[in-house]
Amino acid sequence: MIAPDPVWSARFQDVLSGAALARGAIETAYQPIVDVARGTVVGYEALARFPGFEERNPERWFAVARDHGCVAELEAAALRCALRHRRSLPPNCFLTINVSPDLLGSEPIRAVWRELGDMSGVVVELTEQAPIDSYAELDTDLDQLRAAGALIAIDDAGSGYAGLAHLVRLRPALIKIDRGLIQDVDIDETKRALVEMVGTFASRIDAWVLAEGIERAEELATLVDLGVPLAQGYHLARPGPPWMPVDQSVALRLASTAHPHLSPEREFDDGERTVRAALEVVPTVTDLTDAPALFAEGPHLQAVVQLDDVDRPIAVVESTADLLATAPGMRVNVNTPLPEALERAVTRPGAQRFEPLLVTDAAGRYLGVARLERLITAVTKLMS
Repeated sequence: MIAPDPVWSARFQDVLSGAALARGAIETAYQPIVDVARGTVVGYEALARFPGFEERNPERWFAVARDHGCVAELEAAALRCALRHRRSLPPNCFLTINVSPDLLGSEPIRAVWRELGDMSGVVVELTEQAPIDSYAELDTDLDQLRAAGALIAIDDAGSGYAGLAHLVRLRPALIKIDRGLIQDVDIDETKRALVEMVGTFASRIDAWVLAEGIERAEELATLVDLGVPLAQGYHLARPGPPWMPVDQSVALRLASTAHPHLSPEREFDDGERTVRAALEVVPTVTDLTDAPALFAEGPHLQAVVQLDDVDRPIAVVESTADLLATAPGMRVNVNTPLPEALERAVTRPGAQRFEPLLVTDAAGRYLGVARLERLITAVTKLMS
């Protein structure tokens, strides 16, 4: 418990007053949520900001407000600010607003819902700022929100046992996957498996999955491959004023590469029987002198691919002990059957066996790489 102090008390009194709200003591930034199959914005998350104060970290504000006993009032003020622009929300877009689950039954929060009336197009996202002691106590308020037209979302799914318990008990319409699972999902097979698990659960309860915190193209490409339908993060668009679009280059790339994913009971299509099912994107260079900068900017990188002047792969570049190591790599056509590609990979000399395969199109142009572990995973799915 943080002992109340006059400075913070004065801040809260200022922020919670109607006059302070009118002059912008709290502002809202809106971060786009993107449909990866179409590359279009389908929603926005409202994020509280405190621009007029030295302390601008929202998490700090809400944490101290909780210790001062006025967090419900502060969250209510942030909600009113977030909903201020709701009437101008673009067609076919939803708005997500964050609420601590333990505050749903508080009078300040209930007053916001009464003022709002019809809540169609609003997604109430339950955060993990405070533990849920009793799910039964939430039922009445959640039922009223749903009756008013709101949808319920769970934040930070996969971040721990509590997150899984939320999914089972609350059966949300939208499940947000924690940034901890998204970071480096392109190179971590365990995280890929967990994302797939959440996707399978979501399909069983008719919920959407939203991956948040995407910061790299490789993470986004992997999530598209895994069939995650909604995405959010700095790589797509940063929080800003209402209603900012997604980065156009990213939108075009999504629209041209995303492919529909069918139900788990479907027959495998041709793409899932070939190397395409194991394809992933890694950065490329034409000049090897550019490779060190890429490794320095992205310590998560395991490899970079060198291309010639017509986009054909020359070599796989790895960084070890501050040195660059290049290998010619094995090239494989994207339409090569998975078992054949795996057999070719494992029959290479021992020193080369775990190098990623260089995947090309029919003209020999680079499309991506296929790592051995991902080939094995894809073949296992075919056999199961």
